[in-house]
Amino acid sequence: MPKHFLNFAAHAFQTLVSHIFIDYNKEVNQSRYIQKGLLIIMIIELIKAFLFGIVEGITEWLPISSTGHMILLDQFVKLDVSKSFYSMFEVVIQVGAIMAVVVIYWNKIWPFHKSKQTGPLAPTGIWRYVDKDIIIMWIKIVIACLPAGIIGVAFNDTFEKLFYNPVSVAIALIVFGIAFIWIETVHKNKRAKINSLAELSYYTVILIGFFQLIAAVFPGTSRSGATIVGALILGVSRTVAAEFTFFLAIPVMFGASLFKLLKFGFVFSSAELLILIVGLITAFVSSIIIIKFLMQYIKKHDFKVFGWYRIVLGLLVLLYFLVIK
Repeated sequence: MPKHFLNFAAHAFQTLVSHIFIDYNKEVNQSRYIQKGLLIIMIIELIKAFLFGIVEGITEWLPISSTGHMILLDQFVKLDVSKSFYSMFEVVIQVGAIMAVVVIYWNKIWPFHKSKQTGPLAPTGIWRYVDKDIIIMWIKIVIACLPAGIIGVAFNDTFEKLFYNPVSVAIALIVFGIAFIWIETVHKNKRAKINSLAELSYYTVILIGFFQLIAAVFPGTSRSGATIVGALILGVSRTVAAEFTFFLAIPVMFGASLFKLLKFGFVFSSAELLILIVGLITAFVSSIIIIKFLMQYIKKHDFKVFGWYRIVLGLLVLLYFLVIK
């Protein structure tokens, strides 16, 4: 074989290997750039989930409508996820909020513990280990959930199609804002008729349940806002109205979250799961803070400030969606 041919073959092989090595390096560098880009995008989405969790935790318990705020936030800070995932996400992060209620009020809602009461009036038999008053409270909670549980679930999709839009939410914000101001004005200096959870009658709780149904039908009403308004009209004190609203949310929000999860399915991408976890944790932490704040606030103040806030927010929503956008 001629020498010049061997030299040519060696040079060609060297050139080929060199090109393969260069192409490999380019691919590695491109892969690194892609990975860095994906990491930055993921961090941005997690920051968005963090914001959604904070907004959920704050607005779920203040009577100012979490739905209204979520719609607004979604307009300016959209999560880069599928429509079906977002529909599930905005409901399921409520589990984080409701777990805050469970943690704060555990001794008031968990009935299974040994009674510390002694003497002739001490409970006997099974009631030594089961708190009868808490069991009765849960029966009342279940009764209050029936209107929203039956009608709300049966017509959930219909209600969403008809009323889950910015204008409907804005109108609900304004109407119930006016209701808060009117009720607090009318009831000023009046003593509440019901000052403890034990004093809530079955008739009273079923009426509160129908007020909760209003929130299930009209987004923007605020579930907590509707039940608190109803309770105040019925003569319940602010503290009891707020606490019963918190407890009423436990089966309602767990049920709504389970319903959405079943509808979406339990198959998540790793990114979706991470976004959901961040939303849940931030909703839980912010809820802990806001619940404690609210219970201290209403000991010395009424709900008028939330009424005015709702009216202003409702008007801003109308202005943005009907005029600016």
